[in-house]
Order: sequence, then C-alpha cells, then structure tokens
Amino acid sequence: MPQKLLLVDDERKVLDFMEPFLRQEGYQTITAVTGPEALAKAKEQQPALVVLDWMLPEMSGIDVCRELRKISRMGIIMVTARTDEVDKIIGLEVGADDYMTKPFSLRELAARIRSVLRRLDEREMSAEPITRGELVLSEAHRQAWFRGKELTLTPTEFKLLLTLAAKPGIVYSRLQLLQSALEDDYLNDERTVDAHISRIRKKLEEDPANPRYVQTVYGFGYRFGDRV
Repeated sequence: MPQKLLLVDDERKVLDFMEPFLRQEGYQTITAVTGPEALAKAKEQQPALVVLDWMLPEMSGIDVCRELRKISRMGIIMVTARTDEVDKIIGLEVGADDYMTKPFSLRELAARIRSVLRRLDEREMSAEPITRGELVLSEAHRQAWFRGKELTLTPTEFKLLLTLAAKPGIVYSRLQLLQSALEDDYLNDERTVDAHISRIRKKLEEDPANPRYVQTVYGFGYRFGDRV
C-alpha cells in the first residue's frame, strides 16, 4: 500500500508543483491549505509524513507542527522561504525532522522524504533494550523511558539518542551523526544536530546546561556519558 503524504501550503500552485511528482514517485497524497485543515486531515488520515509550509493562514506551520507532536510521531518536513539559521532551529526545536528552503527541487524533496521515512520505517532493530543508568531505550518498540516514565521523542531524536547511547564514551562529530544517525541524503548544516541535541537534553537532563547523559565535546561533537 502506498505511503500517505500530507502536503500543506496556502498556495495552490505549490501543491500543484509537488503533488503530481510525488504521486509518480509512488506516494498517496492529500493536501491542505490552512493550519486547521492540516491538523484535521492529519488526525483523520494519519499520513506517514507531512510536508508543512511555515507561513499559513489562520494558524502557522510552527503551531501546526507543535500540535502534531503532541499526538503523533509522524514525519514532518518544514518548508519555508525563510533563510535565517534561527528560523531553521525554531522549526527543529518544535519537532520537525527536516527543513527545506524555497525554492527547492522536486528531486531534493523526494530524497528528503525518503530519508525521513527510512528513519521511521527502519526494521533493523535489536531485540534487547539498552539500559544506561535510569534511561532505557527499546529499538524494537521505538520507545524510551527515563525513571520509569516514557520520553516523548521524535523519530529523529530517538535515532540520535540511540546512536549515542549504544556506545557510551565514543565521540561523534556532527557530520558523523548526520550520516549515521540521521542518514540524510542531503547533508544539512551540521549545526542542525545541535537543535536536536538541545531538545533531547530538555527532555532527559535534570540540568540541560550541565548534561550528564548527552555531553558536548567542544570543537568536535557529542558523546554519551560513560559514567551514568
């Protein structure tokens, strides 16, 4: 059965640009032109992934993304004409898995969709959960628990945390995390990893400014603490 995509943009010409190509790529597509319509269709249709424009009438794409993250782990790719790095970080902070700037090519869009869906659908799962101190990660169930309570993680956050926790003490550069944990076909600015790490720390660390689990190795990247 074809995977379902929800395409959200207030400009019909943009939807007409994306939709035929993605259908040719083998996806089933549905569309929305406002934030409330996008939320309603996401809840009703349960797409595998949402391509979500930032600037929408009635409700911004950022607000839609934030609401979707409360109810689902579906893939979310933010699309915007904004080019500032701060805007990219905001999109990732509220739970987007990836970020694209207009104008973009259809081939790049398809590659990014495949990359996010691959992270969602990957079936190479270990049978035994990973336990690191009070943190437990189950790759088979795509779930994480801290002190007995489930952590709400996006697919990208989970994969990133799993990669680090699997080898405590091993230092990963941002580029290595993009390649191995995020499996990005189009490597973004390596600093996007920082936004994902920041979100993970807020959910996991008692003091995000002095992390015990996901630690910064200045000038290089990140590692999972080997003394937890």
